[in-house]
Amino acid sequence: MITLTHLTKRFGSLTAVNDISLEVRPGEIFGFLGPNGAGKTTTIKMIAGVMEPTEGVIVIDGKDMAEDPVGAKQVTGFIPDRGFLYEKLSGVEFLEFVASLYGMDDARSKERIKALLALFEMQDWAGDLIEGYSHGMKQRLVMSAALVHEPKVIVVDEPMVGLDPKGSRLVKALFRSMADKGVTIFMSTHTLGVAEEMCDRIGIIHAGRLIAVGTASELRQKAGGHEINLEAVFLRLTEDL
Repeated sequence: MITLTHLTKRFGSLTAVNDISLEVRPGEIFGFLGPNGAGKTTTIKMIAGVMEPTEGVIVIDGKDMAEDPVGAKQVTGFIPDRGFLYEKLSGVEFLEFVASLYGMDDARSKERIKALLALFEMQDWAGDLIEGYSHGMKQRLVMSAALVHEPKVIVVDEPMVGLDPKGSRLVKALFRSMADKGVTIFMSTHTLGVAEEMCDRIGIIHAGRLIAVGTASELRQKAGGHEINLEAVFLRLTEDL
């Protein structure tokens, strides 16, 4: 569903992402881990189509991001760690605006918006201006906007940022339900416990390079087989380089 081939991004003399090749399967929750500055967010932005790679190819659901960016983005939902919102709109107005960008007809968009507002327990604030929302409410609205067009791929940077425990539990259950229905989820996180709990496979990026990919069990074996948790595995694999 997501195929990266020799993906590279340079900023002047700095190589932020260095020759990453990876395939993420349909219905898979793929976790993307790495230290600060490793290249996680840069990779996420390239997959989502908001940043162009210096070299390499990104294919989403068979659509080349460079050759057919509209087609690739049409099947992708992007949830950044800091979403941009038009705060002078109400929550429902913002979702209607996003739905119109995807060319959704009125009947379908109204149905989806109603369902998402209910899912994220936002109905009582749907008509309020976004500027009055709490940080957690804004994050729920950003997620709703990313899901409104029923994408086949979700690209998410730090999915639990700003969410309370109830919101985090809701998102975990939602992602698993979507994956069970064939949606691919590519998520970057600093929270190792979240990755171990949610992800079918995990990739570790360090200094721009993808240094390991596998299940949590496979990564433990790669790190020596003695570690009892993902944090120890992560530290072993990144500190050995």
